[in-house]
Amino acid sequence: MPDGGRYELKPYPEYKDSGLPWLGRIPAHWDEKRAKYYFREVDERSTTGAEQLMSVSHVTGVTPRKQNVTMFMAESNVGHKVCRPGDLVINTMWAWMAALGVARQSGLVSPSYGVYRPRNPPAYVPDYVDHLLRTQPYASEYLCRSTGIRASRLRLYPDDFLDIRIVRPPPEEQEVMVRFIAHHNRLVHNFIRNRRRLIELLIEQKQAIINRAVTRGLDPNVPLKPSGIDWLGAIPKYWTTRRFRHVVRSPIKNGVGESAQGFRSDWPRYIRITDIAGPTRLRDDTLASLPPDIAVDAVVQPGDLLFAAVGATFGKVYYHKHAASDCCFAGYLVRVAPNDSLRGDFLCYWAQSRVYWDQVRSQVIQATIQNFSASRYKDLWLTVPPLAEQEAIVRHLDCELVGVEKAIANAERSIGLIRAYRTRLIVEVVTGKVDVRHLAPQVEEVQPEDLEPLDGAEEIIEDERQDPDVAELVEDSSDD
Repeated sequence: MPDGGRYELKPYPEYKDSGLPWLGRIPAHWDEKRAKYYFREVDERSTTGAEQLMSVSHVTGVTPRKQNVTMFMAESNVGHKVCRPGDLVINTMWAWMAALGVARQSGLVSPSYGVYRPRNPPAYVPDYVDHLLRTQPYASEYLCRSTGIRASRLRLYPDDFLDIRIVRPPPEEQEVMVRFIAHHNRLVHNFIRNRRRLIELLIEQKQAIINRAVTRGLDPNVPLKPSGIDWLGAIPKYWTTRRFRHVVRSPIKNGVGESAQGFRSDWPRYIRITDIAGPTRLRDDTLASLPPDIAVDAVVQPGDLLFAAVGATFGKVYYHKHAASDCCFAGYLVRVAPNDSLRGDFLCYWAQSRVYWDQVRSQVIQATIQNFSASRYKDLWLTVPPLAEQEAIVRHLDCELVGVEKAIANAERSIGLIRAYRTRLIVEVVTGKVDVRHLAPQVEEVQPEDLEPLDGAEEIIEDERQDPDVAELVEDSSDD
């Protein structure tokens, strides 16, 4: 736990049965009724489309949509639903992932979303509702009540949401919970920020080691020649430079645009951006699958590489080195399958070099877009040493980077652990499993600005389930 975050947390003195197996016991003095007694659906539409466009996701709740996201955007926002401060907005298709939140400003959301206005605003503190309804117990209930033939088509309709039972502590108690969570989040954000700074330094060290090896080789006295590429400079005399499209055995392509179906061992594993834990590692806690008839269009073979193609994850790479393969990949990933002239592990190291990243960033800046399509990957350059030298470079880097990789993995693991603890603590606080009323004096001085994340980039990191705007765009493109 971060320094300053040591609290004596005890249960409430008295509990009662909520009558909900998925929620369990709640404090005896709390109320609990169906959502329809606290919220009513509203359907206010924009006549000008000029209001701020909002994103609704499980990662950030309800927030202004990024201005540079343009995929699937409607030509006009006239007819979009209007949300007001304090309104609860539910991303209908992604409700089962808790893609919802309380609006803090007026704006526009998709016409297919649900907008619910408090019947008695003083009854709920908006930030408490935002925390409560995005917890895993409630997400599980949304999943049970959503209807659709598969995950990518599930919908939580208004009548089903309004029938869900919601707990309500006294408003003054909600205030204390919100302040406590904000105070604790501030500590966690500081912890994550410091670990991320450490990771950035380690990655810089790693890139410098890789960059030298994949652009000059291991012999410091090797004769050089001009590469013919300004940003690359000179390369060993007997190396070549090739574009990605000239070193692959099959077309460079995107995967399938489907939502995960949960995990079944008899179905191919579904690899998404969020599943990539490192250049050669997949997460073990985000397993998902797709039916074989869908997965067949995006099979991953041993030796293939997957590159992230959207948002803040540009170029993030995964090398599938497993001898056996029963995997497929998502639409926001691009598959590159090296041919016999190129080792997959060498390409994986190349994709971690500084010259590779400089090349990608320069094209993104020139294009002013927030995605890096398969066609753009086809045109990327790389150096191609003889196969024997590729193998020697890979062996050298495998040994040279052991310590750096271990330090990075440890720092990332600590971030994962503290975030998991934070998530669990929020659930226990807002559902009444622990009592924080006695901590009010310790968190009384938290200022309003402390309620916001210190750095949004630290909040939306790779182990978040998805980029919030990607979720939003998929929803907008799939409206019935």
